[in-house]
Amino acid sequence: MLKKIGFWAAATTLIAVLPAAAQTPSAQPSESAPVSAPADSNYEIGPQDVLNISVWKDAELTRTVPVRPDGKISLPLLNDVKAAGLTPAQLKDEITDGLKKYMTDPIVTVIVNEINSQRVYITGEVGHAGAYPLLPQMTILQALSSAGGFTPFANMKKIYMLRMVDGKQVAFPFNYKDVIHGKATDQNVVLKPGDTIVVP
Repeated sequence: MLKKIGFWAAATTLIAVLPAAAQTPSAQPSESAPVSAPADSNYEIGPQDVLNISVWKDAELTRTVPVRPDGKISLPLLNDVKAAGLTPAQLKDEITDGLKKYMTDPIVTVIVNEINSQRVYITGEVGHAGAYPLLPQMTILQALSSAGGFTPFANMKKIYMLRMVDGKQVAFPFNYKDVIHGKATDQNVVLKPGDTIVVP
């Protein structure tokens, strides 16, 4: 069972990233429950994440914005700014550089309020199919433990994970019974955002 991660704040005056709220194996997916950003300065912002952009002493430029599907955010003065694929620190630098055209020495803070891009999906013969927050180093077995168990009709030997590789969808086999008995452990791969686990 995963342990809940305690609060951790980045030691910097310019950027703060909130910690991940760890999901226990019994938790059910919730589209309405946002997940806080992990305590990782290397976290890459993705589409549908929600960011808080704060400019010191300028309330009009301070706002909470979603990352659009095209990976950009909209800000006063700067219009569209690319956010997806950048770390909060990199985005802070981009915004700071852009604002220097309009003000002297702007001090910008970027906080990731919600992670909506880092999700995996579980579907098929499980108790609770749906989208789940992707925790650091989460494996297929760990993700399945969050899905409320299998239905009586599940074929646990024929589970597979779908992943986009070079623009093509690739299926990775996962034999649950083998893995839990210490066999075929190479099938228990670490998940990536957007992976889908199918339980036939």
